[in-house]
Amino acid sequence: MSKQRLAPLVTKLFLIPIAMFGFGYAMVPLYNVFCEVTGLNGKTGAISSAEANQLNIDKTRSIKVEFTSSVNNEGPWDFHPAQPSMMIHPGETYTTTFFATNKLNKDLVSQSIPSVAPITAASHFKKTECFCFTEQAFKALETREMPVTFVVDNAVPNDVDTITLSYTLFTKP
Repeated sequence: MSKQRLAPLVTKLFLIPIAMFGFGYAMVPLYNVFCEVTGLNGKTGAISSAEANQLNIDKTRSIKVEFTSSVNNEGPWDFHPAQPSMMIHPGETYTTTFFATNKLNKDLVSQSIPSVAPITAASHFKKTECFCFTEQAFKALETREMPVTFVVDNAVPNDVDTITLSYTLFTKP
């Protein structure tokens, strides 16, 4: 083969891995933006307490909020909500609690990942305080009460009568 025929092939073989690397590098921020815009993957928004207090409360409407929890890969944790559900009014601020226990005789760090269903409600579910915002360091055999303060804004679709807030607890290396 002549050098003139090999040049386009070499160029393609060189550019394809660079394009693949660039695409892989861009996926995480693009995915996060996509999730924020669509509510996919249950990503919820954060809101300040001052902003939450300015929302109008819709006392004519009630929504059931269910709480569930799981532990990734059956890690060394007991993790559960204090209550299975509560009835809320859109626009009103509520607080619930989850409990986590490190079952090992050594210190561990956890991170909780939230999910909200249905997807149409995720962008309307706002948290002012959540243990999921930061990693949680646990001493050996420590049990901790972890509050979540949230509000569902009034723009939540009218066909939503139940919202499920779920957390998966991961052990950080």
